[in-house]
Amino acid sequence: MSTCKERQDPPESLQLTGPPRVLSVATFVSSFDRFVISPMLVLIASGLGVPLTSAVVTASGYFLAYGLSQPLWGLLSDRFGRVRVMRATLLAAAAAGVVSAAAPGLPALAGARIAAGAFFGAVVPTSLTYVGDTVSARQRQSALSDLMAAMAVGTATATAFGGVLGHLLDWRAVFATSAACALLCSFALRKLPEPPRAPVAGVGAPLRAVLRNGWALLVFGLAFVEGAVLLGTMTLLAAALQANGVSAAVAGLATAAFGVGVLGFSRLVKALSGRTPVWVLMTVGGAQICLGYGIVTAHIGLVTVVITALLLGGGWSFMHSSLQTWATSVVPEARGTAVAFFAASLFIGSSVAVTAAGPLVQHGQYALLFGIACVLSVPLTVTAVTCRRRRSAV
Repeated sequence: MSTCKERQDPPESLQLTGPPRVLSVATFVSSFDRFVISPMLVLIASGLGVPLTSAVVTASGYFLAYGLSQPLWGLLSDRFGRVRVMRATLLAAAAAGVVSAAAPGLPALAGARIAAGAFFGAVVPTSLTYVGDTVSARQRQSALSDLMAAMAVGTATATAFGGVLGHLLDWRAVFATSAACALLCSFALRKLPEPPRAPVAGVGAPLRAVLRNGWALLVFGLAFVEGAVLLGTMTLLAAALQANGVSAAVAGLATAAFGVGVLGFSRLVKALSGRTPVWVLMTVGGAQICLGYGIVTAHIGLVTVVITALLLGGGWSFMHSSLQTWATSVVPEARGTAVAFFAASLFIGSSVAVTAAGPLVQHGQYALLFGIACVLSVPLTVTAVTCRRRRSAV
């Protein structure tokens, strides 16, 4: 595997200690739109008169588009600027949200959600890259934890708000709300300064730098598995509760515990980062993921789902923050492209998991689904910990 210098700090003229507030708000909105579908799948299927497996396409298609679009946004942000790309894609995402709210049937809704996923997909990885451009390597995981906290609030709000508003009013109102927020964010980002970037002559150089780096490819592979195990499978926690007779509003509130877990555990990660080896943080995160899925494999109920969601929030805080910090530093000369491929791997993995889970969901075999995720979390954790320890020794 190639080795590249991981510690590359921004110039002193633009050194921050954390993400700008407007950037945190943008990641909140992106996370809200990404997770709001989870508690509404049953409502959408009922409202459009389609099977649940068909409604799941709106989630898997979104995740797939979110993932596949990442390399494009990374290349464009390296070439044209982080803020410019975020503003343009938020405008397009707002338009896709309006179409989602007005969709007359499943094909139109699926198409609109795929477009929304592609455009909202630019926000979080570009925000991560912005932090990588403006925060020193020593403070970066702490800053990324702050950004993760904003994502956590978006996630918790989405799963709670989506279920409650969808239950009380209509699922279309939720998509309209997301579209309005995206439009406001695009306007607010106009005053965010553009960080300096390494000169890019074309798309070939950053692509070659990333795809020839063995450590980068390893991180992308870990992100793919994490996306499948954690994000993809977690999307179906609310559906599992609803299959047991729990309303969409209550199921959404229960799974909102994921965001609460991320918010709380990310503060702990922030306190520990810099003085605790990264591989230790990964170990803790992997153990939380495994334990969480083990609990709902044994029994699916309101209490167990809340506990699992909290533990998965901890797993996301400890494991994912460590992986994404690694992704921001593994190829510093092509950071935007590297982070984009990392995010692409994460969400393609989640899309593959949701799609593959369709037959199990249709037959109500949620315990088997969560058991598979529990088992897969073990090799994910062992590989991540082993390789990160080896990388630290290089």
